[in-house]
Amino acid sequence: MRILGKSRSKNGRSRTEMVRLSQAARRKRLEIKTITVEVDEKTHNKIKKIASEKQTTLQNLLSSTLKTITQSSTTDKDSKKLDRPWDVFVSSPRISKTKLLTHVSLFSGCGGFDLGFHHAGFKTIFANDIDPDACLTYRKNIGDIFDEDIRTIKIPKFSQRPDILTAGFPCQPFSNAGSRKGTKDDRGTLYQTALNFVRNLKPRCVVFENVRGLLSFKIGEKLLIQEICEKLDKLGYHVIFSLIDASQHNVPQKRLRVFIVGIEKSNAIGQFSFPQPIERNDLSLRHTILDLNESVLNQNELMQLNPQALHIGSMVPEGGSWKDIPYKKLPDRLKRISDNIERYRWPKFYRRFHRDEIAGTITAAFKPENAGVWHPIEKRIFSVREIARIQTFPDWFCFEGRTIKSKYQQIGNAVPPRLAYEIALQIKAVLEGKNLRSGLEFLTFDQFAGAGKPLKVSDRGVIFSEEKTLQKNKKIPV
Repeated sequence: MRILGKSRSKNGRSRTEMVRLSQAARRKRLEIKTITVEVDEKTHNKIKKIASEKQTTLQNLLSSTLKTITQSSTTDKDSKKLDRPWDVFVSSPRISKTKLLTHVSLFSGCGGFDLGFHHAGFKTIFANDIDPDACLTYRKNIGDIFDEDIRTIKIPKFSQRPDILTAGFPCQPFSNAGSRKGTKDDRGTLYQTALNFVRNLKPRCVVFENVRGLLSFKIGEKLLIQEICEKLDKLGYHVIFSLIDASQHNVPQKRLRVFIVGIEKSNAIGQFSFPQPIERNDLSLRHTILDLNESVLNQNELMQLNPQALHIGSMVPEGGSWKDIPYKKLPDRLKRISDNIERYRWPKFYRRFHRDEIAGTITAAFKPENAGVWHPIEKRIFSVREIARIQTFPDWFCFEGRTIKSKYQQIGNAVPPRLAYEIALQIKAVLEGKNLRSGLEFLTFDQFAGAGKPLKVSDRGVIFSEEKTLQKNKKIPV
């Protein structure tokens, strides 16, 4: 007959002692100190409730709260050392000094492109967008804007031609997540309107931005990207384009976008190259949004979801998706998808990024099912301010609009201001005559078109030229 007693290991220690020693070894290895806090039962129960609502442990809740308190009490000098992505935007263009370089902005939206270019040394002398809510935000934070249809607006005249024209023409016609109707969509021909502005204003430089789908879209047998590059080439520009991952350029977001840059064919202007990728370890959601409080502009604004979406989202653990929800708790529609998941290409519905991950792409649609818009540790989606931070808008930038949904759309449509700033610095250097291509390698357009596979972020820039003297399958020396 065996008498059960306390479980002990081979060395005679109880399980409790072993756990205690293991925790002590972990604290020593990670240089963690412990703090003992005594509270009454009522307070303890409240803390447990908050931890449950935030889907975290008591230890993690108290640790993150104490860390936030200590960070908020740092000196201004220490705060500057953090160099958060939006820190470069110290003030509104409305109250800043006069800039020497001039900027024309088409499809301006709420002003992401323009905010970045302003702080790099450009003055926006014309801006246009058709969205009245985006124009409200633009006027509040940046300056004057014409809220008219760009296809009917009169092209402005200036005493001197502008230094730069930027245009983030609508992406939905070319987006894999959008209509994909291309030029059959009324918005799909707006790139032609942008080219018409270039033809009339003759800016020294041009920057177009759009979704990755633009690279594979065809007009007849010709790629649309080739059509745009040929037009710019004939208008007198050296053209280069690239697929850019914003997270490699000081933006806390995995966001892939195509940028097309045209530089005037002139000996007085240097050669353009896209900014070099950088590595940062402070772009996670933990570093981006977890220190926000209700006093920050637009932080209390949340888009209302239907009860079922909220219920499903609340069951997804941090770092997980709908696939982590027990099958029996799924609604019938998701059960059908789960039963035949290969047919549906393994979708990641209801993605909740971990606090130590970089956020996914913020889109204008902002659908809680198809986008990773769930707060990492709270049972809700991101607030307006939280997605603004993910897009690198500064906290003083106030979003206006008739509805909260409109504010989400404005932010999702925007070019991240910090990415625009990084590109604007490159443009400014080129206008000063600097050669930014020294020691770098680029692809020819023939290499890109003949590869038969999508352009990758690691491919760097693709230099377009109509000259047939360029050898195929050979990188351009610079």
